Amino acid sequence: MSKAITVSQLNRYLKDIVESQQVLNNIYVVGEISNFLHYYRSGHLYFTLKDSQSQLKAVMFSSYAQRLKFSPEDGMSVICRGRVSVYEKDGLYQLYVEDMQPDGIGSLSLAFEQLKERLSREGLFDEKHKKPLPKYPRKIGVATSNMGAAIEDIKNITKRRFPLAQLVIVPTVVQGEQAGDDIVKSIKLLDSIDDIDLIIVGRGGGSVEDLWAFNLEKVARAVFECNKPVISAVGHETDFTICDFVADLRAPTPSAAAELAVPDSSQLISHLNNINYTLSVSLNRKLEKEYQRFDFLVANSILSKPEKFFSELSENVANKNKQITDLYSAKIKDKHLLLANFAGRLDALSPLGVISRGYSICENEKGIIKSVKDTDKGGKISVKLSDGILNCTVNEVKYE
Repeated sequence: MSKAITVSQLNRYLKDIVESQQVLNNIYVVGEISNFLHYYRSGHLYFTLKDSQSQLKAVMFSSYAQRLKFSPEDGMSVICRGRVSVYEKDGLYQLYVEDMQPDGIGSLSLAFEQLKERLSREGLFDEKHKKPLPKYPRKIGVATSNMGAAIEDIKNITKRRFPLAQLVIVPTVVQGEQAGDDIVKSIKLLDSIDDIDLIIVGRGGGSVEDLWAFNLEKVARAVFECNKPVISAVGHETDFTICDFVADLRAPTPSAAAELAVPDSSQLISHLNNINYTLSVSLNRKLEKEYQRFDFLVANSILSKPEKFFSELSENVANKNKQITDLYSAKIKDKHLLLANFAGRLDALSPLGVISRGYSICENEKGIIKSVKDTDKGGKISVKLSDGILNCTVNEVKYE
């Protein structure tokens, strides 16, 4: 009877056998993903690869998973490269995946479509978020490489079309692992400058890998969160990136971005000249029309025969003056009659009138004497007559 071994010893033995097989140390396996689990804290991926008849446990550690350009998910057909080994604790063999590619489509293309769909669902591409471009930008920020044809094209076209515009160029890494962070940094820097009216972000043409920095989510969100309008100008006319969909305007090339960013000063000058000509013609016609109207008024108004106008005016004034004079005279006559009437009535009541008829008025220092009780014997009184005054002394007072 053979000597018994432990479970651990058997699993370790089987593991050594499997790992000794050179073909299993670098093997490609195609299958459909199921039971997919992504542990975000560790970054490890656990899943099962299956086909119509069998299944295989698989794990992809974070050091490899972080290199993926797409997001694996259940039901996705993939090609995995890795090694086969035995997990001693459970006695199960599994595939330790070091690389993964979508089956039938490139990983970059899949990553592009996945991110595009997710950001679209979030509304980052919606037209309601697009900011209008200024018609006459005075200062334009440019986030791109400071070397190459792209920046030179932007400089030349801007200077030719609208020399009033000033370019603020932030040299930016646009290719490689550091490109994404550098693009985000440049966008935020330009957005923080108050007097910048517009931002152009992009680069010249290249392969999908060369342009990949503009397909990163962090770049897309930096463009979306930018307070200033952004023109995306990445690659050639046939190249589309996530940045293009998020930006306020997509330019097919960096040269086209410069043309879209600024107006053509020669066209503006021509337009202003046309406006000036149109205004001059319109003003001359207006003046000519007013001159004709003035001539007509002169020929058909009092200015043609002023003596007739003033003669009629003088006659009219004389008539009005006579009417006013007659009316005033009648008013004066009525007032005179009324005054004479009031004067007669007043004269009838006047003490002077009474005196003129032979009566007199007696007064002392207290006033008019109306009763014998108003004076005493020896009192001094004055008697007013129609032709003078008598100063008298009372010799006797008789009561009746």
